[in-house]
Amino acid sequence: MLKLDILVLPAHPDDAELYCSGTIAKHIALGKKVGVADLTRGELGTRGTVEIRQEEADRAAKTLGLTIRENVGLRDGYFKDDEEDQLKVINVIRKYQPEIVITSAISDRHPDHARSAELVEHASFYAGLSKIKTVSANEEQQLWRPKLVLNFIQDTHLKPDILIDITEYWEQKIASIREYKSQFHNPEWADEPQTYISSPAFLEVAEARAREFGR
Repeated sequence: MLKLDILVLPAHPDDAELYCSGTIAKHIALGKKVGVADLTRGELGTRGTVEIRQEEADRAAKTLGLTIRENVGLRDGYFKDDEEDQLKVINVIRKYQPEIVITSAISDRHPDHARSAELVEHASFYAGLSKIKTVSANEEQQLWRPKLVLNFIQDTHLKPDILIDITEYWEQKIASIREYKSQFHNPEWADEPQTYISSPAFLEVAEARAREFGR
């Protein structure tokens, strides 16, 4: 069994890089095993394709030095905090038995973010209940409840409880974000529809927010 110290469960590919990759890089440098399991494939995104975003996520994972990068396979935009989707998240939590889980913001402009925060919080608790059975690799999984569930801050301005100095890992964070060439400002993708996150200003604001909060 591969056990992780930290498991990040964001709603979409690129959320982890945008909103907590500095924290990820710092803890990997400290010798921690960190993995990311994106809840969806971001299939409703305007730019790029599922295949392109998967390739970008794989490159970003190498840039950060993740132990694992996988996808839970929930429906982008339509996943729910219900039994079916909770069991899928419980399966991943029990599979990697993380001490800490990090997930999306509790409130944000994108409805998937707050919904994923609620889903992951509930699944993290239910993963420790003995009457909820899950199977992986044809074997019943062991119970596991993370010691801590944290939420990163996204677009909506929220007051943080924890600030982390990521100064040493700043360039690595930015490099991981820029692996998502289909999503953010990139002259090579000028013919693609322009979106909120593809404008040059978006990355500037994201960088400023990261400098403010450390993430």
